[in-house]
Amino acid sequence: MADWRDELPEHVLDSARRLAMPRHFEPMLATLSDTPFSHDEWIFERKLDGIRLLVFRDGDHVELLTRNGKSRTDHFPELVACFAAQPHRRFVLDGEVVAFDGKVTSFSRLQQRSGISDPDAARASDVAVYFYAFDCPWLDGLDLRRVALRDRKQLLRSQFDFGKALRYTAHRNASGEDYLAEARAKGWEGIVAKQADSPYRRGRSKRWLKLKCSHGQELVIGGFTNPQGSRSGLGALLVGYYDEDEALRYAGRVGTGFDENELRRLRSALDRIERKTSPFIDPPADQAGVHWVTPERVAEFAFTEWTDDGRLRHPSYLGERDDKDAREVVREQPENAP
Repeated sequence: MADWRDELPEHVLDSARRLAMPRHFEPMLATLSDTPFSHDEWIFERKLDGIRLLVFRDGDHVELLTRNGKSRTDHFPELVACFAAQPHRRFVLDGEVVAFDGKVTSFSRLQQRSGISDPDAARASDVAVYFYAFDCPWLDGLDLRRVALRDRKQLLRSQFDFGKALRYTAHRNASGEDYLAEARAKGWEGIVAKQADSPYRRGRSKRWLKLKCSHGQELVIGGFTNPQGSRSGLGALLVGYYDEDEALRYAGRVGTGFDENELRRLRSALDRIERKTSPFIDPPADQAGVHWVTPERVAEFAFTEWTDDGRLRHPSYLGERDDKDAREVVREQPENAP
């Protein structure tokens, strides 16, 4: 293939730099916002309900890593094959692996697949997965992280073969309010607003904003209760988040959203990390039948709102996730839009 670098605009070449391929880095993260907006200098993407992955291809070697550096290469062999078939032999992609329930992405359905670490068993699963690429931070020896987002996305779309398991994350220009209304009508999780000229910076940034159609976030599991009646496994999870003083704050109990298999699996996993004392700085007054656990496991939850005393209203369990360290889990506070 022709050298794609010969056709790069001057302003892109000025921002890019020669750099050895990184082996892992913290991805750029969006900040929660609750204010829909439209702006000519911003683009808007669909927010997907999946697992964030960085893809590193170096010749014949392909590695899929979560945001905290855990390998998922064996979990998604069909994605590995797709990346290995790309025309470029050395690249880094940023995106989200998802599974669908009808026309919407479903984290719960993805959970049925993401726990399978044997490549043959993963291929035999009836849960199809797709990778939606939305950024290309590095390509063929060029570090693109200082290049404007709109130029990085144009390179991404032109330099990779999309279809089947590899999808390009399309965007909408300027009209964020209309796109969020469309997201709500279609039952999506939300949208992500990104400043079109933003460089790629590790960690959370206000130049990327997420606007959700419903409330939800990751929380740390700090305990559980015994099951009642015919229920198996456990009754409810006790969950929380870390505050600015790095203390684990209690956020409430979650007793819905589980199937029988997940209840039994969670009980087995939590029994192994049970402890005698509460990990919460402000544990609930009612501790009857509660088993405390070491706060190292993270799960995602949906809820209607936060109460005035910092508790979840009508929470529901969506699934466990190991792509985020427990100590990173804080209560997300929405920022004002530009």
